Amino acid sequence: MLTIGQLAAYAGVTVRAVRHYHQIGLLPEPDRDASGYRRYNATAVVALIKIRTLANAGVPLSQIGPMLDADASTFAETIRRIDCHLRDEIERLEASRRQIAQLAAGDRLMLPPEVAFYLDRLREIGTAERVVEGERDGWILVAARWPDLVRGFMPGKIAQLDDPKIVRLYRVLSEITESDDADDPRLEEAADIMACLAEQAYASGEISPADGAYDDLVHDLLDALAAESDPRLKRLQEMMRERGWNGWNRMERLTDPPD
Repeated sequence: MLTIGQLAAYAGVTVRAVRHYHQIGLLPEPDRDASGYRRYNATAVVALIKIRTLANAGVPLSQIGPMLDADASTFAETIRRIDCHLRDEIERLEASRRQIAQLAAGDRLMLPPEVAFYLDRLREIGTAERVVEGERDGWILVAARWPDLVRGFMPGKIAQLDDPKIVRLYRVLSEITESDDADDPRLEEAADIMACLAEQAYASGEISPADGAYDDLVHDLLDALAAESDPRLKRLQEMMRERGWNGWNRMERLTDPPD
């Protein structure tokens, strides 16, 4: 007869596993002999090998006990059900692996490729990564709200990056985010550029009085996101109001700009 250590070694499991099988009632625990040791017979060895084989095949421990006592047809049906479950689990894990692999693509995990391309263009014109990350988070909000429209926004956004004023704006914002100055003088330059761009858009009809409405949640969230990303952007919004414009994502022309 075998000790628990000999039993575990013969079946290719650990002593801890044998004790766990005892605890959950999967493997009967023999009585102690006269010397105080538990001794395992050949039947216990066979049972443990069956348990190990089924467990290694992915059969849940909760199902192994009934399978050990099942007839051939019941055993085969149980194996079929377990196989179906494992196939579904494999498909789920493969889908997870594809998503994990997309993490290497960075922005492309959460955004359409057109938006990811736009963010790459921002990097190419020298935009700081912190500013790019702010843009990315904003587009995540937009894509979640308007998944069918967001791709259509991109050609115009990408074309804007050919405008020297917009390139300069992104570089100024990048310099601001990389400084610790709460009253960075470059805020004034950023406000001037933004006001100039807003005036141009208003003159060309791209901004109309109706465009200033903030009744859509996404615009409120985008404005809030900008303010939360850097407290100094609240000061930039104040400077914009001083120049006759309200808002951040969607500009509203003020009828009577503050003095």
